[in-house]
Amino acid sequence: MAGPGFAVIDFETTGLFPAHHDRVIELAVVHVSDRGRIEGRWETLVNPGRDLGRQDIHGIRAADVLDAPSFAEIAPRLIELLRGRVLVAHNASFDIRFLLAELSRAGHGAPAEIVSLCTMQLARDFLPGAGRSLADCCAALDIDLFGAHRASVDALATARLLAAYIEAADAPEFWFAHLAAAAAAAWPAGVVSSTAWCARTVSSHPMTADSFLERITTRLPDVAGPAEYVDYLALLDRCLLDRALSVHEAQSLVRLAGELGLNRATCEGLHRQYFAALTALAWSDGILTGAELADLVSVGMLLAIPTATIAAALDETRQQTPAPAVAVPAGAEFVLVAGDLVVLTGEMSRTRSELERELRELGLVPWRAVTKKVKLLVAADADSLSGKARKARDYGIPIVDEATLARLSSARFAGA
Repeated sequence: MAGPGFAVIDFETTGLFPAHHDRVIELAVVHVSDRGRIEGRWETLVNPGRDLGRQDIHGIRAADVLDAPSFAEIAPRLIELLRGRVLVAHNASFDIRFLLAELSRAGHGAPAEIVSLCTMQLARDFLPGAGRSLADCCAALDIDLFGAHRASVDALATARLLAAYIEAADAPEFWFAHLAAAAAAAWPAGVVSSTAWCARTVSSHPMTADSFLERITTRLPDVAGPAEYVDYLALLDRCLLDRALSVHEAQSLVRLAGELGLNRATCEGLHRQYFAALTALAWSDGILTGAELADLVSVGMLLAIPTATIAAALDETRQQTPAPAVAVPAGAEFVLVAGDLVVLTGEMSRTRSELERELRELGLVPWRAVTKKVKLLVAADADSLSGKARKARDYGIPIVDEATLARLSSARFAGA
C-alpha cells in the first residue's frame, strides 16, 4: 500500500443525500501510481441496514447484501487504502460527502481537509467541450464503461481517465503538489480488521434500460463559470433522472447551493441553461417523440421555468437543430492546415506510431481525445461506432478512413 499515488473511489448508494440517511451499498478503490499506472483494485458490497433505493439503477438486490459487511466493518481497511494518497473521483464532492458521513457514523475520523481531485472538474482543462458525465468523458477517449453503475466499473474507468490526464499534462508539478499534500495528511491510526470484503457477483436482477433522460443527461455539455456551477448541475442531473423532485431532493439542492455560495438568481440562471441544453440535445437527431416531449416539459416545470418559456425553447431549438454530422466523402473539399488537431481510432493497416509520425511531418498535431477543438477524426471504418466516433458526430467533426487521410496528406504536400 505504501508509496505516493492516487486512490480512485466510487460509491453506489441508496440515494443522493447522506444527510437524509442515504447509505453506501457498494464501493470500489483503484490505486494509481504517480505516473498513472494502475497498481491494485478492491471492491465490496456494503450492508446498509435499510432498503436499497433505486435498484433499477445500481442492480443490487437485498439478497446480494445480506451477508455483506457493514460500512463500520470495512472502514479500517478502507482507511488504509486511502492513507497517504490523493483521493480521486468523478464528481468528487458527491463521493466525499458520503465518505465523511459513513466514517462519522462508524466512529472514525478523517483529515481536516481531504486532498482530492475530481476528474469531472479536470475535464474542463483536459477535455474542453466534453460533457460532465463519466460516460461522456470516457467516450472522448474511447475508455470502456460497459456495466456502468457498478462501483468497480466506474472506479476503473475513472482511474483510466485520470491516467489519460496525467499522460496529457505538460508538466508534473500539479500532480506532485497534490501527492505531497496527501502524504502529509493525518488519517486516524490504523486499526486491524479481519472482516473480508464481499465483491458483487454477476447479478440475476435485470437492470432496466436507460430512460430517455438518463441517455441524454450523460451528454449534457459543460457550462461556463466556476467549478461550483458544475457541482450543482451534476447533482441536478442525478435528481431529475426519474422526472420527479422530492422535498428532500429540493431541500438538498438548496443546501448544496448555500454550501457552494450560489444565490437564488444564479441557481435560476443555471436552471434555464440546463433546460436549454437538455432541449437542444433532445432535438439533435431531428426527432422528438411524445414521451420525450412530456419528459422535457416535466423537467421544465420541476425547474420552475414558465410554461411560455418552455414552449418557446422547444420551438426555437427545433428550428436551429443542426444537420447530423456525416463522414467526409473522398471527393469532398476539405483542407487541413498546420496545427490542426487530428484524432485516430481503431486498428488500421499501419501502426498508430507510424500514422502519428506522418501527421507530425505534415505539421498536424496527433491528439488523444475528441474535443470541440479537433479538426478531423481518422477511423479504421468511417462508420465506426466507437466512443470517439460518437463524440465526433456530436460535435460535427468530419470522420474519414485511412485511405482518405492518405489523399488529404497528398493534397497537403502538393499544396505546400
